[in-house]
Amino acid sequence: MPSLVASPSRELKQLTMDINNKKRGGNLKSRLQCRSSQAENIDGLCSEEMSQWSHSLERLLSSKYGLKIFHAFLKSEFSDENIEFWLVCEDFKKIKSSFRMSSRAKKIFKRYIQAEAPREINIDHKTRELIRRNMKTTTTECFDDARRIVYGLMERDSYPRFLRSDIYLALLDSTSESVKM
Repeated sequence: MPSLVASPSRELKQLTMDINNKKRGGNLKSRLQCRSSQAENIDGLCSEEMSQWSHSLERLLSSKYGLKIFHAFLKSEFSDENIEFWLVCEDFKKIKSSFRMSSRAKKIFKRYIQAEAPREINIDHKTRELIRRNMKTTTTECFDDARRIVYGLMERDSYPRFLRSDIYLALLDSTSESVKM
């Protein structure tokens, strides 16, 4: 029995393909509904969980599938550097070794914080300079200000667009249809 969410990596790859097809004129909603109408139980993803995503960004990000789908959505809008930075910071906070922490902090700074970084996030100059100073004595909190700013940007901008997006509405609709059958 085919399912909409067979495995996290396959699901993310399929969503990315679906988003890309949509940009080329494909009908994402129809494809999702077709797939889900054949799947009574969507492996680990139900309409109740998906409806919880609309309550807060925190609930969306705390869901394994919600996080992956939101990341795919941001990637489709070419704005996934924020969620990537937020995720990298979540992992960074778990590092115990000061050497590893310092090394990882430098990589994060070069990739996301410094001016003209390859995946530069949208933070103000004051925060950027504060982080630069914090890098001298790296702690698990050195990126907290930037992390809060990025979370706020996602919460006010990307998250509401996600809730209105074809991908979320189609998935919500398809899981609702599965439950009715």
